[in-house]
Amino acid sequence: MADTKVLIVEDDKFLSELISTKLDKEGYDIALAGDGETGLKQADQFMPDIILLDIMLPGMDGFEVLAKLKTDEKLKEIPVIILSNFGQESKVEKGLQLGAVDYLVKANFTTGEIVEKIKTVLK
Repeated sequence: MADTKVLIVEDDKFLSELISTKLDKEGYDIALAGDGETGLKQADQFMPDIILLDIMLPGMDGFEVLAKLKTDEKLKEIPVIILSNFGQESKVEKGLQLGAVDYLVKANFTTGEIVEKIKTVLK
C-alpha cells in the first residue's frame, strides 16, 4: 500500500497516534488533523486516498466536514470512513446519507480491523 495517503481527522491524540502508528507500519502515508477546519485544509493540500473522520470535533463537527468535502469538486470523490463513539442509528444514517462509505463505532473495532476496512474500501 505504498504511497496510499490516509488523513485522520480525530481530536483524541492517543487514538489518532495509535491508528497512525498502525497505518505507518503498513506503509501508508499519514496526515493528522485535530479539528474540522484543519481536516478540510489537510484534505485540500494532502489529497488523501481516504479519510478517517471523527464526528465529535472541536469547532466544526465531522458531519459538517463531510458535507463540505462532498460539495467540493476536488475532494468529493475521496472515500470517507466515519470513526465515532456514537453508534445511534440516526447518526449512522446521517453519516451515510452525507456520503460516508462506512461508519465504524470506535469501541467495536481494533486498529487492525480499521486498517482492514481501509484496505477493503480502497480495493
